[in-house]
Amino acid sequence: MLSIARRLGVAAAVSTLALAGAGALAGPAAAQTVLRIGTVLAPSDPMGQGLEKFAADVKEATGGAVEVDVFHNSQLGDTTEMIDQARAGANVGTVTDVARLSSFVPSLAIMSAPFIFDSYEEADRFALSEAYLGWGEELKEKAGLVMLASNWYQGARQALTQMPVDTPADLAGVRMRTIGAPVWIETIRAMGAEPTPIAWGEVYSALQLGTIDAAEAQPTAIWGAKLYEVVKDVTLTNHIQLVTALVVGADAWDDISPENQEIIRKLAVEDGRYASGLTIEQGKEALEKIAAAGVSVREIDPAPFKEAVKPVYATLNLEAEAAEVDKVLGR
Repeated sequence: MLSIARRLGVAAAVSTLALAGAGALAGPAAAQTVLRIGTVLAPSDPMGQGLEKFAADVKEATGGAVEVDVFHNSQLGDTTEMIDQARAGANVGTVTDVARLSSFVPSLAIMSAPFIFDSYEEADRFALSEAYLGWGEELKEKAGLVMLASNWYQGARQALTQMPVDTPADLAGVRMRTIGAPVWIETIRAMGAEPTPIAWGEVYSALQLGTIDAAEAQPTAIWGAKLYEVVKDVTLTNHIQLVTALVVGADAWDDISPENQEIIRKLAVEDGRYASGLTIEQGKEALEKIAAAGVSVREIDPAPFKEAVKPVYATLNLEAEAAEVDKVLGR
């Protein structure tokens, strides 16, 4: 006959095995890899909504083997800070304008070149071209970053000022916030303003305090960051189509199986198109709301600005890349 202690031990062991079996039947095990994706934008922004969909789709498609945690409103830092964290080996990724990555692979800057694309459809097509994907592959070797997709559209950039703008001459001496990458800086300078890179989260207060005179941003971001409260005019220059990339650190990416990597890349493209559709839809609504808030929203003839920025391509040695865009788009 078993002693009471031994009988209790056997019962405990049986109970433990039963619980383990029940857990195995209940669903997939805990995630093997968690990708932490941050953005400087609000959860309501199309990029935020796209990332939330991406997180749900990845979890379902990989059976929980990979999970994506999304952090909005600069919770993981500014975009440059998140890129630096990823490169340092942290499990961090972000949605970034591709020009920030051009310091590692200069050809990538073409995605943010002035007036290079007339529509999102053109940018999406080029982002999946052999030439562009080849430049993206270089990013892992040179920067420790993996580009999952480069078709996350945030909208056309517009000029936010305190006075009407019709030509580059109207921007003379105007301190305009822009992204701190060469193609953005040179574009804003060629448009007539003084480029002033600062973190996105500081733009509202900088405009409010007069630290900067102007900014440039896409309609959804203007509305999401409430910049319509601190500017008087939005001029529809459409000078850059802001097509961004979803990137993650190479160390975290290498922990994922090749099968799941393929799944994730496919979903990154699909959900990039989903987010981009929201951008286009909500961008129109945002401009209407900005105008209703009392800001002057004006269309202008872009020809003087297009002419003014032509030298940017030669300045940044992007003429060959521009020719590649023309080739891919058949123009």
